[in-house]
Amino acid sequence: MWGLKKHMNIEYKINQTISTEQFVELLQASNLAERRPIEDRECMQGMISNSNLIVSAWYDDKLVGLARSITDFHYACYLSDLAVSLTHQKSGIGKRLQSLTQAQLGPKCKLILLAAPAANEYYQHIGFDHNPRCWVLEPDSRINE
Repeated sequence: MWGLKKHMNIEYKINQTISTEQFVELLQASNLAERRPIEDRECMQGMISNSNLIVSAWYDDKLVGLARSITDFHYACYLSDLAVSLTHQKSGIGKRLQSLTQAQLGPKCKLILLAAPAANEYYQHIGFDHNPRCWVLEPDSRINE
């Protein structure tokens, strides 16, 4: 754990250990479970244990928010998941998770994410620039040689 931050009654933690079950429960409590393979526990365990920057939000001992990233800390940080439980949304937790994520990065490091279509306006509103150059290779596809 690299540090602790408090905001209102929410405690923010950097790289706090999070169990697969806590991760899945948060995804189910937010709107992300429908777009994540929550039934595949091995995949979910790999997602949480192989992330190298996790900023979490806790209400008492309950995980209520998470920004899960993979980064080199100098050039690029891919924010893979931003989840806030529905009971805690619209209270600034998501914005704070992203701000704390950015604070862990070097001064030239870009924060990159893929947004659900319904969230595009949110990210633009908080300062992200839209970039149409993203490409995705699905797991069942192969590189054409």
